Amino acid sequence: MKFFNQVILETPESVELEFSLAGIGNRVHALLIDYVIWSSLVFLCQITLVYLIFNYLGQYDSLSQFLLAIQLLVVFVIQVGYFVFFETIWQGQTPGKRRAKIRVIQDDGRPVQLQQATIRSLLRPIDDLLFLGMFFIIFSKQEKRIGDFVAGTLVVQEERPNDRTKLSISAESQTLAKQLPEVTNLSALLPEDFAIIRDYLQRRKGMITTARKEVALRLASQIKEIIALEKVPSGVTANQFLEAVYLAYQEESYPGENL
Repeated sequence: MKFFNQVILETPESVELEFSLAGIGNRVHALLIDYVIWSSLVFLCQITLVYLIFNYLGQYDSLSQFLLAIQLLVVFVIQVGYFVFFETIWQGQTPGKRRAKIRVIQDDGRPVQLQQATIRSLLRPIDDLLFLGMFFIIFSKQEKRIGDFVAGTLVVQEERPNDRTKLSISAESQTLAKQLPEVTNLSALLPEDFAIIRDYLQRRKGMITTARKEVALRLASQIKEIIALEKVPSGVTANQFLEAVYLAYQEESYPGENL
């Protein structure tokens, strides 16, 4: 029995990934946390401006009115900028979403970019108006609010590895996996990237040799660039490299879990 709606997306690498949609409960949970943080920032800004107006600039009516206008502008910038900033630098997550273990992705499974994050944030007031966003989330098949429809995004559960399929990992890969955290930036690897690696490693035995080599080389090249690895050690095959990245990411992100 599935408690969350599922969606299958095809990545630019032609790999199908299954995601669990975030659900209205998780999204409200995340939004409440974000609104508490956002409101705190706005409150501090307002207190500062009010203090300046009444203690130093109260005698200058025109300047006071100007600062009030600035105050409204700052509130707008904080409201929009908060979500844009975090969703862009944290690959689709805000502090609230990170706490709720959900994230925003594009409709093709790729990480959300500045453009999509900005559109979602600008349309948030409309979604909040009379709970329109909640209405759309509840009744749309992919649980999208208006901002998601326009930006082409989805909000999904944080992708986590599972142990349904045991992988055969070579000794060379296990050795390399211990070295990778010291010479690469594994934190740049997104959960969706990990899912693609895992999906390939699980399915490779059923692929013909030519196709397996081609996919492994293309995927290894992309992952190598993502984690900023200058050169793969001599003698390490593309399959061994992917196995090593899988193990290293698993240990760094989910220590102690037997995958």
